[in-house]
Amino acid sequence: LRRAHWRVAGVMTEALRPLGIELRHFAVLLVLVDRGPTVQRDLGPATGSDKAGIMRVVDDLERMGLAVRKAVPGDRRVRAVEITPRGVELFDAAHVAAEPLAERLVADLGPGEREQLTGLLTRFAHPAEGQA
Repeated sequence: LRRAHWRVAGVMTEALRPLGIELRHFAVLLVLVDRGPTVQRDLGPATGSDKAGIMRVVDDLERMGLAVRKAVPGDRRVRAVEITPRGVELFDAAHVAAEPLAERLVADLGPGEREQLTGLLTRFAHPAEGQA
């Protein structure tokens, strides 16, 4: 799994470099696109990052105009992170840039193996409740 992660991370890093973001930035943007505005403390578990790492990533995304922190009604201490229109544009561009590289990663898989791999990895990463 570690070698597969390194290989995929290398491909994604190559795709993201021209866009001026890193894989850690893309991971947060992915969560924001998927979930919508997300409380900052929830981004860590969603991306596998620690609290300090998420703070740095969100700081970077804000500085680049890709995300903003907004107050959460009813709790002045909590901030939700929201992707900006510019962030959505960059996220879409990242998908377009990564697509051909991702295709190369699975090019040697046989019929049905790509779907099987996706299914197995999804079940492994997100086990059914009580099976963690």
